[in-house]
Amino acid sequence: MEPKKILFVCTGNTCRSAMAAAMMADIADKNDLNILVDSAGIFAPIGECAADNAIEAMKKRDIDLSLHRTKPVTEELIEMADIILAMTGAHKMLIENMAPEKVFTLCEYAGDDGDIPDPYGGDLDEYEEVAEEINDLLVDIAEKLWENE
Repeated sequence: MEPKKILFVCTGNTCRSAMAAAMMADIADKNDLNILVDSAGIFAPIGECAADNAIEAMKKRDIDLSLHRTKPVTEELIEMADIILAMTGAHKMLIENMAPEKVFTLCEYAGDDGDIPDPYGGDLDEYEEVAEEINDLLVDIAEKLWENE
C-alpha cells in the first residue's frame, strides 16, 4: 500500500511546519504508520536552518531537527502530497486554489478550530508551548489516519 504523503505548511519553514513534520514522522515511526512527511513555507528561502529554539524544543522530545533546511511551497510538493496541513487559515487561503480538495488547517483536520501561533522570535517556552499544541493535534490526526488504513 502506498504511504500517505503529508505536507506541512507555514510561513518560513523554520518553526511550525518543520516541528510538525518532525513530530509526525516520529509518531508514524513509533506507531508503524505508513506516512511520509515533508514541510515547506509560503515565503521560505531555500536552505536555511530551523530556528534555534525549534531545534531545542525538539531536542526535549528526542527529535533531531538540526539537519532541517527550509524550502518554499512548490507546485511539485503540492501535487505529490495527499494531504496538506497549513498552520493558519491565511496559509490555507494562499495555497488552496492549487489543490482545494486536500488543503486543511492543522486544527481543522484534527477536528478543532483556530490557528497555530507563530513562535518565531519568541523564547524557548513559547516554542515548547507551540510544539505541545501541535503534538496534541498530531496525535488526533495519527489516530484518524490509523483508523483509515
